[in-house]
Amino acid sequence: MVKRREVLDATFAALGEPTRRAILARLRGGSASVSELAEPFDVSLPAISKHLSVLERAGLVRRTRQGRVHRVELIAGPMKAAADWIDDYRGFWERQLDSLSDYLDAMNKETDK
Repeated sequence: MVKRREVLDATFAALGEPTRRAILARLRGGSASVSELAEPFDVSLPAISKHLSVLERAGLVRRTRQGRVHRVELIAGPMKAAADWIDDYRGFWERQLDSLSDYLDAMNKETDK
């Protein structure tokens, strides 16, 4: 159980920053070089590298070298674990909203009398 919690903590921490989410969104289309990933951002390559390090520690990306070029690819497994964790709460919130809907329907019937 501790392992799952560590994975979730690292995943949510990594996903909590917009630049890292944008990098992951870009990687959905396939692997990219660090330079390609840095292009749309107004930050230095070292800053992008730091973001990539956070994503690597969370297990969300893998960096490989092809000659002098560092390529990065998406590893979606930890996001699946996070989605599953969130999905565990979906039933709770659906029940809460159903209960609220029932209450509002009952209140409307009382008002209509």
